[in-house]
Amino acid sequence: MRIVIQRVSSASVSINARQHSAIGHGLLILVGICDQDTDEDIEYLCQKVVKMRIFDDADGVMNLPVTEVEGSGILVVSQFTLMASTRKGNRPSYIRASRPEVAVPLYERFVARLRQLFGGKVETGVFGADMQVALVNDGPVTIIMDSHQRDLF
Repeated sequence: MRIVIQRVSSASVSINARQHSAIGHGLLILVGICDQDTDEDIEYLCQKVVKMRIFDDADGVMNLPVTEVEGSGILVVSQFTLMASTRKGNRPSYIRASRPEVAVPLYERFVARLRQLFGGKVETGVFGADMQVALVNDGPVTIIMDSHQRDLF
């Protein structure tokens, strides 16, 4: 499982020119899923997300996790293109991305676990939909994590 975490001032998902979900200050998380992903990957990444100290404290130092930032929210969006392979040629291959019958249940469990751990507002996109994601990256702060390559990220 691969995720991109972005600290945002605001983020939203629109589908067919209608806003589906939105958050203010918080995290936008893009999620890519492969067939090898398990509940262990979900647990590892969700624990890291809620404990990652990337919000400013009173001294302006990134020292607070999202759980300690009043009024924060999390927006989770599925994004199969995170699993792209660019090793050959110029056209990315998405063969490593899971098919919906595998990915949807994992995505839903990821969101459910994040809701349990965070306890605040967790919004989502719509799996497989053509979404327009808007965000104001705060910082900018962007972090990439891969549960299968923990030593690289």
